[in-house]
Amino acid sequence: MILPTGATSFTEAMRMGSEVYHHLKAVIKARFGLDATAVGDEGGFAPNILNNKDALDLIQEAIQKAGYTGKIEIGMDVAASEFYKGNNVYDLDFKTANNDGSQKISGDQLRDLYMEFCKDFPIVSI
Repeated sequence: MILPTGATSFTEAMRMGSEVYHHLKAVIKARFGLDATAVGDEGGFAPNILNNKDALDLIQEAIQKAGYTGKIEIGMDVAASEFYKGNNVYDLDFKTANNDGSQKISGDQLRDLYMEFCKDFPIVSI
């Protein structure tokens, strides 16, 4: 999710959010085609991306194109309980039927992945 922390009013925050949303739609359309801009029940896009970093790249590009670099930060609702398999194992490929297990990582590895995201993107909440 985007967090318009640089807004000076609620009205400005709403405008910033709306503009980034429309830029994100344009970025997704340019990379993945018009079909990828369909939205789900909650209004979110679901392009055919391969990993979380790709999603963050799309969001960051939309923020930049909207002209809000430094004024909008990113929050992630990772829902880790959905892909926690027990015994300190997280399956990043949990939605793939018959996955080969190659995307299973430890809690420490997951933490390191999130720390890498925080280095590369303006993430302020996970």
